[in-house]
Amino acid sequence: MGFIGDSIASLKSIKVRQALEQAITLGMIVSSALILWKFLMCVTGSESPVVVVLSESMEPAFQRGDILFLRMGEDPIRAGEIVVFNIDRREIPIVHRVIKVHERNDTADIDVLTKGDNNDQDDRVLYAPGQQWLQRQHIMGRAIGFLPYVGYVTIIMTENPIIKYVLIGALGLLALTSKD
Repeated sequence: MGFIGDSIASLKSIKVRQALEQAITLGMIVSSALILWKFLMCVTGSESPVVVVLSESMEPAFQRGDILFLRMGEDPIRAGEIVVFNIDRREIPIVHRVIKVHERNDTADIDVLTKGDNNDQDDRVLYAPGQQWLQRQHIMGRAIGFLPYVGYVTIIMTENPIIKYVLIGALGLLALTSKD
């Protein structure tokens, strides 16, 4: 009959109690993932403890598709560290290296200038109009580790949304039709 025919036949044979059990199990899995994400946010001090490198601007240190693990502590940011930051009015965070740090003597505030390892010039052209430096509130975290190329799954699903919908649909169908 084939995979789709078997799946439809399996869906027809599901009893109400079994369907509720599977829906609750699926809800628990999703809830567990959200709880784990919030736990990582608390432990790392970063609003986004895991990010994917989306461009080639940090080669050779990081390749497109690498997953970075972030931490944002109270330690001062130093030149040479790799940080992830958000720019005002931009949705996608940027992964680049700190090249200059200015510490203000009268306060604990800092100004940071960044640059991609593979870029010719600093990031002032990427910053918001009129902005010359990043402040601490722009920085989401420091890179503390990475997994090479694992993030390509995210990039593929973002660039080709149909793949994302097919994958989500297939996983949902698998969750509904599983007999365990």
